[in-house]
Amino acid sequence: MSSDLPRSDGRKASSRIARRGFVLGGLAAVLGVGAVGSARWFNVSAQVSAGDLSAPDAHVAAVAGEITLVDIRRPDEWARTGVPEGGVGIDMRRDDFIEALLAQTGGDRDKPVALICARGVRSARLTARLQDAGFTQIIDVPEGMLGSGAGPGWVKRELPVVR
Repeated sequence: MSSDLPRSDGRKASSRIARRGFVLGGLAAVLGVGAVGSARWFNVSAQVSAGDLSAPDAHVAAVAGEITLVDIRRPDEWARTGVPEGGVGIDMRRDDFIEALLAQTGGDRDKPVALICARGVRSARLTARLQDAGFTQIIDVPEGMLGSGAGPGWVKRELPVVR
């Protein structure tokens, strides 16, 4: 039996099959884009590289006063998980973010500043902006609060938080 036989509506069966292939191909494309988007959101390719800190190392350094640890997430995110012990929350979207950060470092742009966000995406992006503003020692915590490819994250490691 040929797939090009006319149907009662005048169309050929092959056009129906082609449409199904188009829909299935479109669905596969959407799923593929979703997977790529999810990989970026969860920062699955993140790694701790030279100059970065793991969450436990950031905690030790922050509590010891060796770094200024800044949680750059939004206030609603702080409410859900807390802010890392030894750290301070400064929403990176603030118009006066640089000034707020300078207040935390005592105006010292050479003081080591470690940035943490949810999964290391925003902290990596903010590094260049702070370097352009004259900060010389920006450190990333790429696993973030919720985990990424760089590690399980502050929360899963059960490191202390302040609410």
